[in-house]
Amino acid sequence: MHDKWAGILTEDEDGYHFQYEESYLKQTGSEAISVTLPLSREPYDSKILFPFFDGLIPEGWLLDIAQKNWKLNPRDRMSILLKTCQDCIGAVSIQAQEENGK
Repeated sequence: MHDKWAGILTEDEDGYHFQYEESYLKQTGSEAISVTLPLSREPYDSKILFPFFDGLIPEGWLLDIAQKNWKLNPRDRMSILLKTCQDCIGAVSIQAQEENGK
C-alpha cells in the first residue's frame, strides 16, 4: 500500500487468508487497503479470493493475453493476481513474499 508492505495474502486448502503486518498497523497514517478489509490485527479468511483482490485482476482481452503469454490457468486466481498485479493502477500492488525479502 503506497510502497509499504501492508500485509500478507496466502492461499491453502482452506481458502484465502489476509493479515495486516503488525509493523504496518503501528505506522502513523496507516490506512486499510479496502473498505471490505478494515485495519485489524485479526486475520481475514475466505473460501474464495477476496473480492477486493479479485477486482485487481484484469478482465477481457487483457486477461486473455496475460493467460496466453504466461500460460496461466484461468481457474488459478492467485497465480493470475501475482503475475498481473505487481504494478496496479492505484495504491495497492501485489508482490511475492520473496521479492520483499520476507
